Amino acid sequence: MTRSSPPLDPPARCGGKPVLSVADLSVSLGGTEILSDIDLTVEAGELVGLVGPNGAGKTTLLRAIRGTLAPDSGQVTIADEVVHDLPSKAASRLVATVPQDTSVNFEFTVREAVEMGRTPHLSRFGGMEEADDQAVEQAMEQTDVTEFADRPVTAVSGGERSRVLLARALAQSTPLLLLDEPTASLDLNHQLRTFDTVAELVDTGRAAVAVIHDLNLAARYCDRLVVVAGGGVLADGPPEAVLTENTLRSAFDADAVVTQNPVTDRAHVTALSAAKQRPNAAPDGGSDDGVPIAEFDRVHVVAGGGCAGPLLSALSRADVETTVGPVATGDTDAEVAEALGMETLQLGPLERVGGDLADRTGTLAGAADAVVVADVELTEGLVPVLQAVDDVDVPVVCVETRALETRIVSDRAGDLYSSLRADGATITESAFVDSLQVPGSRSQ
Repeated sequence: MTRSSPPLDPPARCGGKPVLSVADLSVSLGGTEILSDIDLTVEAGELVGLVGPNGAGKTTLLRAIRGTLAPDSGQVTIADEVVHDLPSKAASRLVATVPQDTSVNFEFTVREAVEMGRTPHLSRFGGMEEADDQAVEQAMEQTDVTEFADRPVTAVSGGERSRVLLARALAQSTPLLLLDEPTASLDLNHQLRTFDTVAELVDTGRAAVAVIHDLNLAARYCDRLVVVAGGGVLADGPPEAVLTENTLRSAFDADAVVTQNPVTDRAHVTALSAAKQRPNAAPDGGSDDGVPIAEFDRVHVVAGGGCAGPLLSALSRADVETTVGPVATGDTDAEVAEALGMETLQLGPLERVGGDLADRTGTLAGAADAVVVADVELTEGLVPVLQAVDDVDVPVVCVETRALETRIVSDRAGDLYSSLRADGATITESAFVDSLQVPGSRSQ
């Protein structure tokens, strides 16, 4: 996409200071503290992404920055002006917003809706001048809405309205742009187009702050990410420094694998399925005492159904050479294993384990110090896999998070698994992961 010309109204000069400075900001709503002691700066030419769990206060922070929500304490400065000391029209010359809600209740045309962005720059009784018209035309071209400029804004789709609201904000020509989930109702093509447009805007010297739920989209486009969680800033820095497994676990209470996208060279997050752990329950029919997981140099993991993600991540962090499979192509376990660079036997659509694939499973299992069987469904298709494991002379560790009887779909698979389980060891997923993180293990 070709870069557009610089904005017709240049951003306010900040004299080398940040475009946005938030200092010691605290906000309460309905007697509940939402944000506490927030500090944030954004420089000219920066696109900063706000990420974090639902209800963390990201939208509240945008409202406080915009000046529509008065903080309990602290100060917001944009282009060296204290926002909450300014009249509404003056504040609107400093900051424009693309809201999350795209609903509109007026019967204006798309062009008229975009023209509203010029309102802060017009005198009380003055009309649009040539420079204002040019700003509107440029904003519509940047957001690809020119083709339906004369349609009523209520007659376009939700995704098209999102682009109209972005055009209105661009036409406002402010030094700071705020975006609250700007791509929520857009298809993939227009998601990328929107962030391409915002990236071009900040390249002209503007600054932008965007609330983004898609962590991979945020990592691709943002210069910095700020993780908002628990009412404060949990992390602030470049995507590769912020998107770590520990930070994601702290912020979202979720396990994830973070790798590098080979196309964008940015961090790529693969979220793992939540474990269905039985509270305070130890597996029956086996023991997790003395399982020397941290001493294994190489393991083979029987995976599938997205059950093995946390195990694969923990093994990778501990530098244990790991092979995986067979697992269906497109399964989350296959994606995680591939992202971690693990040798993986993959099943194509409708393919069954047998012949060469069963032999290769036995070869990988036999070359390992142990076979780890994740908390998989015990289906008929798993029978050749379990048989291949049973045919080699290696220890078997069964990692269980659910009651065994709830996982048995095939009696043959259930019998084979029970036999392996009786001769081997059982351990909970959390104990497995912890065993790779104890002092003296290879992960330290």
